[in-house]
Amino acid sequence: MGPDTVRGMRFAVMIEGQEDVTWEDWVAVARACERLGFEALFRSDHYASVDGDGSRGSLDAWGTVCGLAAVTSTLRLGTLVSPAPFRHPSVLARLAVTADHISGGRVELGIGTGWMEREHRAHGFPYPPMGTRMDRLAEQLEIVRGSFANGPFSFAGEHWSVEALDALPKPVQRPLPLVMGGAAKARGAALAARFAHEYNVVHVPPADAAAACGRLHAACEAAGRDPATLRFSLMHGLLIGADEAELRERSERLAAWQGAGPDEVAAWRRDWVAGTPEEIVARLREYEAAGVERVMLQHLLHRDVAALELLAAEVLPAFAAAA
Repeated sequence: MGPDTVRGMRFAVMIEGQEDVTWEDWVAVARACERLGFEALFRSDHYASVDGDGSRGSLDAWGTVCGLAAVTSTLRLGTLVSPAPFRHPSVLARLAVTADHISGGRVELGIGTGWMEREHRAHGFPYPPMGTRMDRLAEQLEIVRGSFANGPFSFAGEHWSVEALDALPKPVQRPLPLVMGGAAKARGAALAARFAHEYNVVHVPPADAAAACGRLHAACEAAGRDPATLRFSLMHGLLIGADEAELRERSERLAAWQGAGPDEVAAWRRDWVAGTPEEIVARLREYEAAGVERVMLQHLLHRDVAALELLAAEVLPAFAAAA
């Protein structure tokens, strides 16, 4: 089923692949997601631990997506999001199309500006000021979209240029969905209205999600686009327990993994999609009312399949009628 065939709250699992997720871990979580009925599995595109743990490794995001495309059959796959400085837009487009062909049309390409300076510096990627990164993102979107379309096409930008490019083969999906991530401020919202199929905001409360959704709608209207054609999604931290004891045990494991203190544990319960299944349903209803159509739940305890099983059994059915 393609991404534009249904509306309403839908569920994806989001894994922070830079936190020592092995290939065996990836296969296990992908097979669990497919078995449990999640629509999609997304992964971050980082080469260094966001927690600052230098001992943790990261497999390449698009190498992972291509590999998982070959060992799954129904699960949608994508990046959330690929930083524009990491790859030439022609390379990024080719990787996405390759994964799309391997999967038979189940891939989504998430694109953003990039934000972790030390990671860029360490790996030799440019990290200019935000305005320049936005310029690079805009050019990348132009070239990626042109690569997916029937060619040839040319584009001459300040950072990248292509000449008479007809990138073959074309994606299985027509169009292959582009997901932009960010804060939906003025320029990002305008770019989304021009290029994106979906816009994703990260770790924001329901009121901020509603405001971002409003800005995206306004940008679409200014561009002469039907706002209903731009999907709106949220990526947020997940912490679930069948009861208080299980929630406490999972919180303690996550705190140990992240080196977190008691204040952060309390903040997770307050600010994340966290709690018992009943609490999580209530929290997600707030986001649904704010306009969120899909939620990417950030599962930081990536080897804990039982948490996904609980989510699938006790939370997803509450939203089945809407999907």
